Amino acid sequence: MSSRPGEQRLGPVVRRRGQVVAGTADQRLLDSRGPSDWVHGDPWRVLRIQSEFVEGFGALAELGPAVSVFGSARTPPDSPEYALGVRIGRGLAEAGFAVITGGGPGAMEAANRGASEAGGVSVGLGIELPFEQGLNEYVDIGINFRYFFVRKTMFVKYAQGFLVLPGGLGTLDELFEALTLVQTRKVTRFPIVLVGTEYWSGLAGWLRDTVIAQGKASEVDQALFSVTDDVDEAIALVTKE
Repeated sequence: MSSRPGEQRLGPVVRRRGQVVAGTADQRLLDSRGPSDWVHGDPWRVLRIQSEFVEGFGALAELGPAVSVFGSARTPPDSPEYALGVRIGRGLAEAGFAVITGGGPGAMEAANRGASEAGGVSVGLGIELPFEQGLNEYVDIGINFRYFFVRKTMFVKYAQGFLVLPGGLGTLDELFEALTLVQTRKVTRFPIVLVGTEYWSGLAGWLRDTVIAQGKASEVDQALFSVTDDVDEAIALVTKE
């Protein structure tokens, strides 16, 4: 549900009118400027972080096989990319997999919609942001997080792979974190599939011709991900393990 004008959602807490506070929990945690009395609140902040892990683990522990789908929140509902997201969500549900997204609009909504309309389990992991739009209407299980790092853990822990649609900085953040986790063997048997060769070919080429060519990564790192335009192939690749 989207926030109303003058309404602020801070995790499970709703603040309205004069009770709205500035910034987000992540911002206050990472901001080293200002008065030092914030130090005295950190033990309580740790407990809040712990509670987010507990809530996430409790909500998703019995989810079953799942795939995390990423993509832009700015993808228009009438675009080919949105339709692609719906097809991917539907295909994953028909293959017996739950679909996990960031729970927002655009490509995330599309994947949740495809899964929900196909009778699958549709999960949305939201995040507290200054421009928060709330969880989309196709989410069956929704969790709102204060901290990005807790949310990221849930994306990886309860999914057996990532499907990545065209997206912006948030999508790239999730993509490169997943690539790093696989490269360093923090996670194993974790397929990563980029959907949309026109969109992703430039990035793939830069990794190959610059990063790997200059020795900043190994030749074998090219096998950490696949790129395709075919929905059936994407689903087969991400579910093969």
